[in-house]
Amino acid sequence: MASIKIVLRDKQNKEGLYPVVLRITKERTSKIISLGMDCELQNWDERSSQFKKNMPNYIQKNIILSNLKQKAWAIIDGFNLEEVDFTLTQFEEKFRGKESSKITVLEFWEGKIKDLNLAGRTGNARAHHDTKTSFFKFCKNQKILFKEITVEVVDKYETHLRANGCNDGGIGVRMRELRAVFNDAIKKGVTQEKYYPFKIYKVSKLKSSGFKKALTREEVRLIENFDEVKYPHLREAKHLFVFSYYTRGMNYYDMMKLTWSNIIDNKICYSRSKTKGKFLIKILQPVQDILDYYKEINIKTNYVFPILLNEGLTPIQIENRKAKKLKRFNCDLKKIAQLVGIDKPISSYVIRHSYATNLKQLGTSVELISQSMGHQNVSITSAYLKDFEDDIIDDANERLLMEPNSTYKLNHERRYSA
Repeated sequence: MASIKIVLRDKQNKEGLYPVVLRITKERTSKIISLGMDCELQNWDERSSQFKKNMPNYIQKNIILSNLKQKAWAIIDGFNLEEVDFTLTQFEEKFRGKESSKITVLEFWEGKIKDLNLAGRTGNARAHHDTKTSFFKFCKNQKILFKEITVEVVDKYETHLRANGCNDGGIGVRMRELRAVFNDAIKKGVTQEKYYPFKIYKVSKLKSSGFKKALTREEVRLIENFDEVKYPHLREAKHLFVFSYYTRGMNYYDMMKLTWSNIIDNKICYSRSKTKGKFLIKILQPVQDILDYYKEINIKTNYVFPILLNEGLTPIQIENRKAKKLKRFNCDLKKIAQLVGIDKPISSYVIRHSYATNLKQLGTSVELISQSMGHQNVSITSAYLKDFEDDIIDDANERLLMEPNSTYKLNHERRYSA
């Protein structure tokens, strides 16, 4: 629910007067819009939000203020009638009379990123920021409108990404973000559906190049037995890997925000940040050993792992810290893999795949694996296990070679002697 109020700004302008502004507040965030009027403090009635009688032409000026306030409410009512979850930037554009069709892609995108950050959705904000930077590195035209992003433009953007070393998976990420912005712009009336390029350009054609994501149980053991005393700078990476693997593939963000209050009666109780699903996980011995280690070193916060070193950080500060530390974690995992002789691409993402695949190899049903990982749909789990299923098919094919040659020769001779 939004609120509107006309107030004086706290600071004086160059003439020593206080500007009259409209303040709109939505979801505990405010925006100030200048109304082109000012006065001295003694001329303003704060309670009624209008000029006092000692202000020259106060009647006419109060009528203008009243009309402006009515205009503001009419804009909000219009958004509500169209079921548009408007941003403060969109409100200001309507209030100032800027045509939606003239709103540039850059303006709209930056407004979306700002609103995502304000809503605490900093991961999405960072993803959109990265794609926006990538797109305008290609586009160069910072005043491009949505209707100017044609299928030809999107095709050329794909070519640009490939020329700069992106594979199908990376291109797919960029295109999905661009498509999401376009969809949002259509929903909010900034552009029209007839200009939508993704009816023809299909993002679904971009499949990530499938490498073997999962580590075998033996490879996981190699990392578990990695000598952290000999390589102390890689200790934290090893601990996070083992902890994640034995807590059903807990992702990095959830490990980063895990606190000692989440440890209850030999169980880890937490809500997954991505899906909000609740988990109650029994603490296995490798996890307990890691908890004991970090309890002993006492990092002076309530966090289990020394990733967020201060409490009370803003969402943006947390996101920036996560990005920096996750990059270091993935880099250290690659070093560990090299040292123990694992010749596979490895990152934090591999841990969940390894957990799921190794459970499957132990004969666990896909439904149970899906439940243990908090997937809302079994098809998601099946995607994790795709490489494993392909291996089964390959093994079945290899069994054809196990058939004795004599059997094949005998059948061959019978066929042609008949």
